[in-house]
Amino acid sequence: MQDSRPATRAETPHRTWGEAAFGPRNAFVLFSGPCVLEDDDLNLEVARGVRAAARETGFPVVFKASFDKANRSRLGSARGPGLSRGLRQLQSVREATGLAILTDIHEPAQAEQAAEVADILQIPAFLCRQTELLVAAGRTGRAVNVKKGQWMSAGAMAGAVEKVRAGGADRVLVTERGTAFGYGDLVVDMRNFSRIRRAAGAPVIFDGTHSVQQPGGLADGSTSGAPEHIATLVRGAVAAGCDGLFLEVHPNPSSAPSDSSNMLPLDKLSGLLREVAAIRAALARRPTS
Repeated sequence: MQDSRPATRAETPHRTWGEAAFGPRNAFVLFSGPCVLEDDDLNLEVARGVRAAARETGFPVVFKASFDKANRSRLGSARGPGLSRGLRQLQSVREATGLAILTDIHEPAQAEQAAEVADILQIPAFLCRQTELLVAAGRTGRAVNVKKGQWMSAGAMAGAVEKVRAGGADRVLVTERGTAFGYGDLVVDMRNFSRIRRAAGAPVIFDGTHSVQQPGGLADGSTSGAPEHIATLVRGAVAAGCDGLFLEVHPNPSSAPSDSSNMLPLDKLSGLLREVAAIRAALARRPTS
C-alpha cells in the first residue's frame, strides 16, 4: 500500500543543474541507482558504489531511484515505499553521500514535494505527453528529465520539452530508451541522439538498461530483458554522441523487486565506465577538419 502521509520537508537548500550540484552544464553525466528504492542499507550500498565507480573516470554522478513504480504490469506487483517515505529515503542518501538526486513523478501534485529533495525530476516514458505533469515539473525550477516514449519519434519530443519550458524550467533533458519493435522488443536508433538534440534543443541521455527490456516477455505478461546487450548499446550510444548515461544498477539484480531482468550488476559499472571514458577520449582526439 502506498504511503500517502505528507513528506518531511528537506532541510538542505535547493540545488539546481550546475556545477554546484553535479558538474558543469556541458559535463557528461551519469544517472545511476536501483530501479526502485529498497531498504536504507541497500540504497546506500548502491549510492556509494555508483559514486566510487564514477570517481574513477571523473564523471559527475546523480543517484536515481523511484519512490513508486506506478506502471507495473500487474496490480499486485511491488511498487516501492511511496512518496513520503521515499523522499525521506532519498534525503538520507543525499545526506550520507553528498550525491545529487533524481526521481520520477507521476502526478502534478507530486512535483513540489519531490522538488524539495530531488535536483532532477523525471517524467516516465509512458507519461511524456501529459501536459499538466510536464508543466508542473517545469514550475518547480528543478531540472527535468523527460524519458522518450517507446512510440515517440525524435522530432515529437520537441513538444514535450516545450511544455516543460513553458512551466519555467531552465534545464530540460531528454532520455532515449528505445523504440517499440513489435509487441515484445525495443530497438535503439543511434540517429536519435542528434535528431532529438536538433528538434528539442536539449541534451540527450541514453538509458542503457531500459533499452534492453522485452515488454511482455515473461509468461505472466511481465517485462523481461536481455542485459547481455547493455554494454554494447552503451558503447554505441557514447560513440554516437549521447550527452550522458542512465544506468540502473543493483548488487544482485535477480533479487531486485523491479526490473530485475534488465539491470546492470553494480560490480560491472566501473569497468563499463572505463570503456565509456576511453571512447570519449578517442572521440576528443578526432581531427576537426
